This record gives sequence, structure tokens and C-alpha cells, in this order.
Amino acid sequence: MQVHSVPLGSVTIGPRSWRDGTVRSIRRAERLVRDTWAGRGVSGRPRVCSAGPGFTARATDGPAEPAEEEATGEKCGSRDRNGEVKTSRPQTTGGVRTVPFPATCWREQCAGASVAVATEYMRRVREVEGQEGIRLDRERGHLEKMLRSISTELAVNRRSSEDRTRRPNTAETERDGADYLLLCERRELTELKLDLEGALRSTLTQLQALGESSRRLRDCAGERARVLELLPHSGSAAAQNLPKTDPTSAFTPECQQVLDSSTSAVAQSQQLRDGARRLLSSAIARQKAAHRAVNDGLVKKVAETVALQQNLALVTAATRQAMFRKQREINCIRHSYGRAQGPEHSGDVLSREKLNRPLVHVYQRHPGTQLPEAALLIQGSAMLRRRLESSEGELERLQLTCLQLQNDLRGKNAAAQVDAGVVRMRRRRVDVRAVPALLQQGAPRSAAGGTEVTGACQ
Repeated sequence: MQVHSVPLGSVTIGPRSWRDGTVRSIRRAERLVRDTWAGRGVSGRPRVCSAGPGFTARATDGPAEPAEEEATGEKCGSRDRNGEVKTSRPQTTGGVRTVPFPATCWREQCAGASVAVATEYMRRVREVEGQEGIRLDRERGHLEKMLRSISTELAVNRRSSEDRTRRPNTAETERDGADYLLLCERRELTELKLDLEGALRSTLTQLQALGESSRRLRDCAGERARVLELLPHSGSAAAQNLPKTDPTSAFTPECQQVLDSSTSAVAQSQQLRDGARRLLSSAIARQKAAHRAVNDGLVKKVAETVALQQNLALVTAATRQAMFRKQREINCIRHSYGRAQGPEHSGDVLSREKLNRPLVHVYQRHPGTQLPEAALLIQGSAMLRRRLESSEGELERLQLTCLQLQNDLRGKNAAAQVDAGVVRMRRRRVDVRAVPALLQQGAPRSAAGGTEVTGACQ
């Protein structure tokens, strides 16, 4: 007899009653598991697929078991084309589980919640003064930065005045419009420095007042906390008739006084902050206007000096040309005067130049026949001598004028270099970063800075 192998999935070996009893036990266990996991979410419930394919119970344990079997079969797997059930992987994640009883850390959670409530209460009690103190401290920092900027500007102003005293000659060191603008800038910066120092002192005093008020508030809060610790946990019957009070109200005159002083300190601090911000904006505008006016004045002075320097160069060249021309004229006059005087030694006089030559001697024997040669020579020599003296005087004046022009030209050149160096130094030494950027953006721009500074100094 030949034995054929049969697949175990399609052949049932055990008895049906034995299998049905086991399946009913499995169904009952699954139902109990579902009941115990009720309220924890569908996705968090364990899904057990114990009844594999081919296990069908004929005898039911109740009217709800067939529906449960169908639901379990649909949840546990899906059928393929041949009708066989495919088991699916259990899903144990993706849902929010709710516990019907308090967790083991319930005491710690309650304590943490109480601490959070107390901390929030204390934070809100001191929140207003804390924020006001931070804002006022920020304004104090802005005032200090502005004071450093004003001090730097004053140092630059003194350096500018000292550098302008190093101009070469007396004519260039006379006081001019640039010195007047520097003086106005110094007065303006000194006044701004005094105002800012007064505002800074008021800010520091207000910060101390806010700190003292915060300390008193903290003491009152600590006293209230100690009172709460002394209160009994169970109230008496007599205490039930007392009126209800606000938890954040003042129970004592001291607390009310502290709250009133804190309110007034906060209001005064806000007014001080507004005044400091307006003072800073005004100081920035005035500082920029004064700085711009001085720079514009120095640049204008440099331009005027350069223009005069160019004119001096042209006039000096023309004077040198006239001086050389006059020198040539003097040389010609000297040559003519020397020719008119004749040779220095009598032996060098030619016969035709002698006044006692025979022809002239014979001619002068007749009465009224005097030749004007000697008179003309004397008159021409005197005229040439006077012309030579005047030309030499003019040459000396031209030389002196040329020297003065050259000295003035050198002075103008040095003065222009000094003023240009002062402008470069002022632009280099002034640190824009010392002024807060927020205040720079909010400061109004002055359209006529030089006019404002000049008018203020007048």
C-alpha cells in the first residue's frame, strides 16, 4: 500500500469536540482581555489571533461569540484569493492611553504643581518692578554710552583747537569762524554732558528706589508665606462666617504702604525713562548738528585757503616775471648811463669824443657858437641816474613783495594741511558705535545743523 503525503493545513487530525472546546476558551480569554483594556484606546489594545485558519467552532458560548469571532477574524487577518486567512502583525503603538487610577508619581506631580503655582505668584508679584528695573537699567546703559560719546567729542574738540594753534605764522593763527564754531561746539557738548550726568544720577537713584521697593515686596511675600504655614489645615466653625478676601490683597497697613510706594516708584520710573529717551534723542541730534557744523566750517575754511593759495601762486609768478623784467631794464639803464659817462680813464677817450677837439675849438672862437653837447650829456646822465635809482627802488619793492607772497603761500599751504588734518582726525576719532543704534534711528535729523549751533551760541 502506497502512502501519500497530505498537507497539514488542509487536513484535521484531532477530534472536532476537542478543538471546539479549546477555541471557546481562547475566545473567552480574548473577551476578558478586551474588557480589562477598556478606555485605553483601540490602537493601544493588544490584538491576539489565536484561532488560526480552519478553526471554526460550531458550538458557541453565547449569542455574542459568533460576532466576536467574525470581528476577530477581520481584525486578525485578511483572506487571500484562495480563501485562506492571512495573519497580520499586531499593532501596539499610535494611541493615547488613559489610566483610570492615579500614577505612582502623583505625589510628586502635586508637589510640583504647587511649587509652580507659588513660583508664578511670586513672579507676578515682582514682575512689574523687575521689568521696570530692567528697562531703566537699559536706559542707564544708553546714558553711559552717550556720556562716553560726549566725552570723546569733547576730547576731539580740544585736540582740534590745539592742532589749529600749530599754524605757522601770526596771520594764520588769528581767530576765525572755525574757532568760533569749535567754541560753540565745546559749549554745546559741555551743556549736554551736564544734562546727561544729571539724568544718570536720577536714574541711579531711581534704580536704588526700585531695588528697595522690590526688597520690601519680597519681605512682605515672605511674611505672607510664613503666615500661611501657621494657618491650620482644617477651619473651625467660627471661621466659616468670616468674609472672603482677595488672595493678592494687602492684609496689613505695611503691605498696603509697600504696594502704594511700589506703584509710585514704577510710575516715576516710567516718567524718568520717557524723559531720558527724549533727552538722548535731543542730545544725539544736537551732537550731530554741532559736529556737522564744525566739519562743514573747517572744510569751507580749507576750500577758502586753497583758493587763496592758488591766487597767491598766480600773483607770485606774475611778480617774479615783473621782477626779472625790471632787472633787465635796470641793466639796460646802467649800460646807457655808463656809455653816457664815457670811459673812466682820460686816455681811453677817443679824439672825436673830446670837447676840445680842433674842429670844435675853431668853431667856438666865433661868438655865440656854443655847442649843446656837454649840456645834453650832463642832462642825459642826470636823467639816467634818476631813472636808475627809481628802477632799483621798484626792484627792491618787487623783491620784498615776492618774498611776502612766497611766505604767505607757504603759510596758506601749511594752514590748509593743518585744517585738513583736523577734519580727518575728527572724522576718524568720532566713534558712531558709541551711540545706541536704536536711538540713532529714532533721532530726528537736523536740516540746518550749522545754523542751529550758531544761533545757540549767539
